[in-house]
Parts: sequence; C-alpha cells; structure tokens
Amino acid sequence: MPPKVNPLKLNPLQLKTLTLLQELAKLPGHGTPAQEPGATVVSNLPHPHGDHFHLGNYVVAARDASGLSNPAAWIVLERRGLIKSMFPLSCVLTADGAGYDTGLRSHILHGSDH
Repeated sequence: MPPKVNPLKLNPLQLKTLTLLQELAKLPGHGTPAQEPGATVVSNLPHPHGDHFHLGNYVVAARDASGLSNPAAWIVLERRGLIKSMFPLSCVLTADGAGYDTGLRSHILHGSDH
C-alpha cells in the first residue's frame, strides 16, 4: 500500500509553509544543523519584494509564502511535531518535518532565469 498523502491533514497554508521551510533548510545562510539528529535550524527567513522572492535557484510567489509570517501556521506545524517554533525569527525543522511529503514542491518552487 502506498504511503498516505498528507497523513497529518495539514491545510494548504500549512503545507506551503512546511515546503518552504524544508527548502530553506537546505540552503546556506538559512539552514544549519540542529542538535537533534536529522533536524535543522532554519533562520534568516526571506521577505518578498513585490510579488515574489528568491529561494536559492527558485522563485516563489509571495502568495505562496504568507505562512512564513503567519503565527497560526507555525503553531499547527509545531503541534504536529514538524517544527519547533521561535516565531517570527526561526524554527527548528524536525526530522519528521524534513521528511514530510507535502506534494507541493513542484507547484510553488519555480525555476529562476535570473
């Protein structure tokens, strides 16, 4: 049987927020190893300029990143054990959070030509 899609029943805002935190965790200047195995401290959160922002080689629409500044989204992600929040400055993306398949990566991370 294939793994259940979105077993924690996260809503679209929470899924988008987690997707962006997962990607930030991979980038120098944003992600640093945490003390817990498989966890990463995510900091230096980006701020949109106009209707988008850059995330490594990707461009992200500002509308897809509203959860990065929404404390309610972070609260739910923390309750589900996917992050440890230090809102609004940073979070620890747990091993469970890093491994959670949101299914949105290809939908909100767009290739950049600049």
